[in-house]
Amino acid sequence: MSDSDKSTPVSKSPFWRFSVKFYAVPGVAQACIDLQDQARVDVNVLFFLLWNATQGRALNAADVTKVENAIGPWREMTVVPIRQVRRALKSPPSVIAPDAAEGFRTRIKAVELEAERLQQEALYQLAASGKLGRAAASHVQAAQDSISSYQGVIGPFPPGPLETVLAAFAKFDTSP
Repeated sequence: MSDSDKSTPVSKSPFWRFSVKFYAVPGVAQACIDLQDQARVDVNVLFFLLWNATQGRALNAADVTKVENAIGPWREMTVVPIRQVRRALKSPPSVIAPDAAEGFRTRIKAVELEAERLQQEALYQLAASGKLGRAAASHVQAAQDSISSYQGVIGPFPPGPLETVLAAFAKFDTSP
C-alpha cells in the first residue's frame, strides 16, 4: 500500500491516507496479516480504531459493535471472497500458465484493494457522523482502549502481532 503505487486507489480521505502510511511501517503489514488470519481481525476496522485514536477518540464495545454491524456485510460479501480468490491464485491449477495466472492475480489484487478502499470510505462516513467514540487522554490510550473494545466484540487477538501494531502506533507520526 503506497500512495505512489499505481495500483493503490486514490482517495482524499484522511483515514485512507493514514492507513496507507501506517501499513508501510516496518512490521505492521505482517502483523496485520497475522491478526487477520489468526483472529479474523478486519484490518480496516483495526485501522479505523487507530485512525480515530489519532483524533483523540476511543471507541467502546457498543461503538465497535455498530461499526461491525454496518461494515460486516460488505466485508463478507466482497472483501473476504476476493481475498480468497487472490490467495488461491498463488498456486493456480496447472492447466493455467503461471504468467497468465499471476497477471490475473495482480488484477484481482487491485479489485481487492478497491473493495477495501470502499469499505474505508464507508467507515470514514461513520466517523463523520460524530456519533462514535469519546475523548481519550492520549492517542496511545485511545488506541489501547479501542482495541480492547474490539477484542471484547470479536475475541482475543494474538499477543505478538498486537504488540507489534501497538508499538508501531505509539511511535507513529500521527500528523497528516
